[in-house]
Amino acid sequence: MELKAKFDIIYMEAALSYLESLPEKVQDKISFNISKSRYFMDKELFKKLNDDIWEFRIRYQGMTYRLLAFWDNETGNLVVATHGFIKKTQKTPHNEIARAEALKKEYFSNKHK
Repeated sequence: MELKAKFDIIYMEAALSYLESLPEKVQDKISFNISKSRYFMDKELFKKLNDDIWEFRIRYQGMTYRLLAFWDNETGNLVVATHGFIKKTQKTPHNEIARAEALKKEYFSNKHK
């Protein structure tokens, strides 16, 4: 039986810049976890933060990395990773969520031009 991915991913420029700034082994771990979450919904890897924003959660060598995302339902369950950061507290900072919401608005604004 062949597994089918539940969604595809598009990375916005902010997310790509963030990923490229990380060491290669961290990039590999993030890529592996995001790929895994496309097939298996695991709250430890992919968690809903509010009505619009989701969080990819990656732990590697004691550091906690996050990539925020949202759904583009117009294209069929497409998740767009907006940007990333290293999480230093238990709660996701409000400014990071606000940034993801602004990037979501920008994405849809540019998409409908």
